[in-house]
Amino acid sequence: MELKGSRRSPAGRTAGLPADDTTRGDATRVVVIVPNLTRRSAEEETPRRAPEARLDEAVGLALAIDLDVVASLVVGLSQIRPATYLGTGKVEEIAGLVRAEEAGLVFVDAPLSPVQQRNLEKAWSAKVIDRTALILEIFGQRARTKEGVLQVELAHLNYQRSRLVRSWTHLERQRGGFGFLGGPGETQIEADRRLIGERIIKIERELEQVKRTRALHRASRKKVPYPVVALVGYTNAGKSTLFNRLTRAEVRAQDLLFATLDPTLRAVQLPGGERVILSDTVGFISDLPTQLVAAFRATLEEVIEADLILHVRDVSHEDTEAQAHDVAQVLADLDIDPDDHHRLIEVWNKIDRLDEDGRAGLFNTASRREGEARPIPVSALTGEGMDALLSAIATRLGRDRTVLGVELEATDGSGLSWLYRHAEVLERREDAEGRLHLAVRVPHDRADHIRHRFGARRVTVQGAA
Repeated sequence: MELKGSRRSPAGRTAGLPADDTTRGDATRVVVIVPNLTRRSAEEETPRRAPEARLDEAVGLALAIDLDVVASLVVGLSQIRPATYLGTGKVEEIAGLVRAEEAGLVFVDAPLSPVQQRNLEKAWSAKVIDRTALILEIFGQRARTKEGVLQVELAHLNYQRSRLVRSWTHLERQRGGFGFLGGPGETQIEADRRLIGERIIKIERELEQVKRTRALHRASRKKVPYPVVALVGYTNAGKSTLFNRLTRAEVRAQDLLFATLDPTLRAVQLPGGERVILSDTVGFISDLPTQLVAAFRATLEEVIEADLILHVRDVSHEDTEAQAHDVAQVLADLDIDPDDHHRLIEVWNKIDRLDEDGRAGLFNTASRREGEARPIPVSALTGEGMDALLSAIATRLGRDRTVLGVELEATDGSGLSWLYRHAEVLERREDAEGRLHLAVRVPHDRADHIRHRFGARRVTVQGAA
């Protein structure tokens, strides 16, 4: 068992989470436990994460909700115990650590069953939360829009409902209220189940309306029509920093897990003058709770409907391959092929953190990949590689769009208005006779309609793909 010392939240704040009668210590002082299964099954094909990297991520999750991490440790175990997840000796050893640190909260970075959670709380005399609960709590703090709040609450309620099924053998529930770290609640479990079920139905109806509204917004954008480029990646991979670099926006970007939750869209001008809509979405993470994937599907539809996806990777991280695998799994859950390099570009971010040998090896690895599978090494912080990235975006999008030349009479105001609404106007000039000459870019499936309506011909515009 590896033990690390205290790490406090970035600004010295605490989450202010109340303790209940079962806890003895301060509910804002947390001990972080990372169980590490030492046996690997023959069927397991996913890349194994380094225990130290998992521990750093778990501590980062605790710091993201402003908890005071007084101790963090990796606990090796050969098998999962049905009653307590960990072995008896480790449970007793951690109980002594919790008492010594006067911690009122223990975060176990693993999925705990209700029975395991209850037994560990009794053994440690402290609140116990698992990975799902902590991620849900972080999302609950970060949600700002009405949609985000509804999605997080839906995930919370689905999680709470699962906790009511087998864990409580008497009528008094030890958790109450909306969060997971609150005090005593109602006494009627059946009433709770009914109320939670009714609330879930109501939220799902509201989210359906949100989904319809988003669909209308997407339909409006398609009429413009600017292509949509979505940023995806592991949390803290630098998506928001890259978003700010490309759009000159001021989206929250800091060295913190889940710094961005609600999606943000901004226009970006590519080197040839064409414009795209860039979308920044919530970061992915390993073992992302299924409740969140389902609840945030409306938000993630921005990714599903995107014309191009940028998979941003932190290549300076020791677990970058495992993180990429986790992102690929979430994309697959959204019915997006992570190996479809015609639609997906890998962006290898944070090359500024690499030493000279590391950079040389990285660029050598990137150059050996052929065609569209070749990644783009960048530093969103310094701006290195931005020109190559923008050029790759323009090239990739240009393959699915056609550039047409259109001639209009000066009096054809309705035709000119239609083109601005339904096509991307790249060039516009007027000849000596007053006729308008336009170069427009449209999706292939709309090109025939424009040719039929305006008698358009295919042309090449300098700087356009």
